[in-house]
Amino acid sequence: MKTYDYLLSYNIKPSVQRIAIMDYLLAHKTHPCIDEIYMALCDDIPTLSKTTVYNTLKLFVEHGAALMLTIDEKNACFDSETSLHAHFLCKKCGKIYDLPFSGETKQVERIDMNGFFIEEIHQYYKGVCPACAAKEQGKEVG
Repeated sequence: MKTYDYLLSYNIKPSVQRIAIMDYLLAHKTHPCIDEIYMALCDDIPTLSKTTVYNTLKLFVEHGAALMLTIDEKNACFDSETSLHAHFLCKKCGKIYDLPFSGETKQVERIDMNGFFIEEIHQYYKGVCPACAAKEQGKEVG
C-alpha cells in the first residue's frame, strides 16, 4: 500500500509533509524521535519545521496511524507498528526494540475491567540488549 493510501485508510488527509513523515516512520523501524525525523527530512523539504513534525506525529497518533512511546523521560519516540506489542529499551546503547506482547489481552478495544475502560496498553522493558551484552563479554553478535 502506498503511503498516500495508508494515510487515507486512517482518515488523514495526505500532504507532502505528512507523506514524507509517514514514509520515514514506515522505512525506519528505529522508533525515531521528532528531532531525528526533522533532521532526516529538512534538507529535502526546506519549509519543514519541527513544529510541523510534532503536529503531524500528534495527528498520526490521534488517528491510530502511529504510536508515541514515552519509555524514558528524555524523548518521545514514534512507532509506525500499531499492532499490540511490547518495547525494550537498552540502557547501554539507547536503542528501542519491538518484542512480542506478553499480556493476556491481545485486543485493545475498550476492554471493560471492573468498570475501568482500557483503551491503551503499554508494556516497556529496560535492560541490556544482546549486542551490548556481547560487547561486555568481548563477543560479537551476528
